[in-house]
Parts: sequence; structure tokens; C-alpha cells
Amino acid sequence: MTEDKKVIIGIDLGTTYSCLAVYKDGEPQVIPSASGRTMPSWVAFTGQGKLVGAAAKSQVSRNSKNTIYDVKRILGRSFADPVVIEDAKTFPFQVIEGSHGNPLIRVDWMNSTKDLVPEEISAMILTELKETAEEFLGHKVDEAVITVPAHFNNLQRQATKHAGRIAGLKVRRIINEPTAAALAYGLHSKDGSAVVDRTNVLIFDLGGGTFDVTCLTMNEGILEVQATGGDTHLGGEDFDNVTVEWCLKQIETKHNKAKMEKVKKNPRAISRLKRAVENAKKELSTSHSVKIEIDSILDDYDFVETLQRTTFEELNEVLFKRCLETVESVLVDASVELKDVTDIVLVGGSTRVPYLQTALYEMFGGRLELCKSVHPDEAVAIGAAVQGHILATGGQGGGKDLENEGTTDLLLLDVTPLSLGIELEGKVMSTLIKRNTPIPCRKTRTYSTVEDWQTSIDVVVYEGERAHVDANNQLGSFVINGIQRARAGEPKVDVSFALDANGILNVTARDQVTQAEANAEIKAEKGRLTDEEIDRMVEDAERYRMQDAQLSKKTSYKTSLEEALFTAQSKAESAADIKELEELMDWMDLDSDSASLDDMKSRGRIIEDKYGIMVAP
Repeated sequence: MTEDKKVIIGIDLGTTYSCLAVYKDGEPQVIPSASGRTMPSWVAFTGQGKLVGAAAKSQVSRNSKNTIYDVKRILGRSFADPVVIEDAKTFPFQVIEGSHGNPLIRVDWMNSTKDLVPEEISAMILTELKETAEEFLGHKVDEAVITVPAHFNNLQRQATKHAGRIAGLKVRRIINEPTAAALAYGLHSKDGSAVVDRTNVLIFDLGGGTFDVTCLTMNEGILEVQATGGDTHLGGEDFDNVTVEWCLKQIETKHNKAKMEKVKKNPRAISRLKRAVENAKKELSTSHSVKIEIDSILDDYDFVETLQRTTFEELNEVLFKRCLETVESVLVDASVELKDVTDIVLVGGSTRVPYLQTALYEMFGGRLELCKSVHPDEAVAIGAAVQGHILATGGQGGGKDLENEGTTDLLLLDVTPLSLGIELEGKVMSTLIKRNTPIPCRKTRTYSTVEDWQTSIDVVVYEGERAHVDANNQLGSFVINGIQRARAGEPKVDVSFALDANGILNVTARDQVTQAEANAEIKAEKGRLTDEEIDRMVEDAERYRMQDAQLSKKTSYKTSLEEALFTAQSKAESAADIKELEELMDWMDLDSDSASLDDMKSRGRIIEDKYGIMVAP
């Protein structure tokens, strides 16, 4: 492949689902995975290898302690972070504290216990997407644009870049998810033009695990973000969790607390319930009620319950209200009134919830139609692919053909989501870069000493909006030595913050008199991955590749066979049939891991021939 044909893929690395796209044949195209146009962001570990995507998600009911999901929620956080502490209580898998204060995920993999960092799990998802792109394009892919929630902080962005590196990808750019969606919207405007001018566009991005709202302007090909806000821990999975609790409450009400607790503590039962609830939520987008039915959820107990859309809305009313309040606060930050918003763009699968669509429509007085011209599940990946194409072509026209493609005239101006500054005496936060400042940017302020004859200064860097640093997030620190030896307040030390296009920070301190200087790229002080650790993870990923591909085929069939068995059990009438199915289920639980795919298919044919239930190939 020649250099002028360089391809930079776009990846929406989602909390619950990920999506992959590339700019090809004059337009951005979604690259489908084995499971469809999006891929579950799940990784499972077994005695035979690991599974990624739909294959991992499908076997969670029998391997919940080693099936990892929602890792994006804890990526780039410390183990002591309240988010990690709360999530660790609800995850079926084990999250422990590492030696550097970082969270580790403990799994049984290849018959041994391994502790993995969140970046490593994310890298496994990225590797699967990378290989999917290579198969689609027919050549090697080694560069990508990866999206993150707009409210991701500096450490979370660093962790995302590390995950890309472990996956063998050079991450050319980290861009915010709603900004990527705006790029897609700019190409797929409702009037059909390549680039459309809109005064104030509101991007409402609600995915499976994160929520962002961004207000931006689009003018003559320049996309300029005015303000952004959101919640890195709010999404469709939270709606699911609330609904699962409601289902458990119905079991307790109709039967007893003991039965409810028995279901709750059974990993297979609870994973099947979660899957059924997720499907029910999707059905409620087009129906006013849905029946949740799970055959033999526990022993001979069949779960059957009707969920009304109004009940679902009441259960999640508080979460929906948080979404709408964020819209209001972002518009205040952008100094934009409701009447001045010209477009509302919905992004993310959770925006299909009718209540939210109606509430947004009413919030803006019913004068604006909600824009659905770009697919809510695919817009972010498409925008990332557009940004990748801009970077691959140098951001400028390369002849008539490129100009016709409509991307080379686009300029993206993003902002930083959180204020950045340093700690002063008394734990006061001195802000150098305010939130919603356009990036890339550089800001410098001059500081001095607080003690006589002081020759060194600790520079401690924070992000956040509070006046007291204890309420903000410490990003890192370094020491500048060799400053002018003088009375307190006399030395002049210039501290400069440089924020690059990825939202990653470099800090420099220099004494005006002695020219002594110190600088650092601010990274996580706790849990930072070393180059050696990243190289080791890259080698591990390569070593297991072939083995994992074979395991994926076997696991997909095994999951289909297990579901067919559950259905057959509800149809069986004779004692002989019931016993035969019980023996088959015992074989699935005890011996199937070591069985070949042919062994499984021979048992699948029994179900197909006797009960007329097809087992997917």
C-alpha cells in the first residue's frame, strides 16, 4: 500500500457496544463485525483461551466470573475512585487493588489466575476491531482515530491511548464522541449537502454507559465546540439495572424473598434476566408493553412478567431528569438560549427511549424536529473515520477527487471538558486553562515562592471546577529545582500548560532569572503503564490470536445449543425426555469445555431432530 493511500480507521470504543468505520470509495463506511454493524464490548476468559464480542457476551450465563464488560467505566481511574468502588460491588467478576493503587481485574485464564489492567481488556476489544478492519480492507491496518466521552479526563484519555498501543495501533487522534457525531452530521445533513451551516447544534449523546451533551456551531466547514458536559457513568445499562431490580421485586412479591434471593445469587439466572430486560427495553421503543418470558430461569421456575412503558419511565424518572438537566447546564455554559438552538442531533442507542425524545421535543417548545439523519449507533464511528481521512490526507485538498469527497474542507475545533490548574498554598486551585477552552491551546501564568531562600517548587497539577484542590482530581506532579535564591515572592517562575488535540496535557515550569526548567507529560501517577508492560501485553495478544479464533466458533455454537436446551425443557413431557435433557444439560455444564465442535453438533442434532428446534450453525 502506497503512502498516499494510507488508511486511518475510526473506532467508537463504547461501554456496551463498539463500532468500526473507514473512509473508502469517497464516503465513510461502517465495517460490520461477525455479530453485525456493532460489536458488544465484552471479553471472556476460559480454560481454552479468550473470546471477544458477541461470543463473549453469549456465554456469560455459565462463565460470569470471567466475562468482563463495562470496563470503560473504570478505565483511567484509581481503585479508590468512588465509581470503581461502587461498580466493583455489582460486577460479577472480581476487581482488586493493584500495587500502584490501580484497579485490576482478576480472571481464570488458560487454567491460571491472571490480574489484568483495564487498558489490557480494552486493547483486546480494539484488537478484534483492528483484525475485522484488516479482513474487510484486505491489508494491514496500524493507525486509528479513537473516540472517548467528551467528559473523559486527562488520565482516561491517556489510558485509551495505551489501550490502542497494546492493540498494535498508532492512535493518531483522540476525539470526543459528540464531536465525532457532529462530523458525521456535517456530511449527512438533512438537506443532502456535503457540509451544512447551522448556528447552534446540540448533540445529545446517550450510549450504554456514558452520556454527553455538546453545543457547537457549524459555519463554512468549521465545526467549533462551544461547551460540553455530561456524565461518564450514565447510560442505557443504568436503565437496565433499575429494571432488573424491578423484576426481582416482582419475584419477591408474587412468591417470597427466598426465591428472589435465590435468583439474584445465581449467575446464570441473573445474566439471562439482564439479557431479557435489555431486549424488553428495546421493544418498548416501539411498543407500549412487552412480556418478559424466561423459560426455566431457575430449576423449574419460569419467569413471566409484563412491563409497561409507563412503568419503565417511572422507574427511570430520576435518571432521565439528570439527562435533561445536563442539556440546560451545557447551554448556560455555551451562552446559548433554548430559542437559539437550530438543531438537535440524537446519538447513541439509548436516545431511542420515547420518553427522552418527547421531553427534548417539549423542552425546545416543539419547534425543532429531532435529527435522525445519522444512525445513532454508528454516527460516532463514522465521524471518527471522517477525522481519520482528514488526517490521512494531510487535512488539505489533494486534487479534484478529494475535494469532491467533502471532507477536506472540514475543520474541527474542540474544547477541553474540565478546568486545569495547579495547587497553591492553602490547597487553593489556580486555574490556567478553563473548561470549554478550545484545543489545542497553551496558557502561561507566573508564580513565586512562599518561603525565603526557597530553591525548588513542587508543581502539583489538578483538573476540576472546585476552588479547593481536595475536591478536584490530581493528575500528577513534578519538582523544579534551581530557582532563584531570594526572599519569598521575589523569584518569577512561569508555568505553562500545553493541551494537545487529543486533550492530553504537557506542563513546563521555568525560572525567569536562572532559566532552570522542568517539564512533564502529565500521566496517571498511580497505575501508569510502563513501556515494558505495554510491550509484554502486545506479545500476549499475538501469542493467543489463533487459539482464540477457534474457540470463538465453538463457543457460539455452544451458546445456541444451551438456549435450545432451555426451550426443549419447557416442551418435554415424558419422564424419559426430561431425563435425557437433564443429562444433556449436565454434559454441557461438566464436559463441554473439553469437547470438540463436532461432539457438540452431534448433540445439537438430537435437539433438532426430536424437538424441531434449530441450533444455529
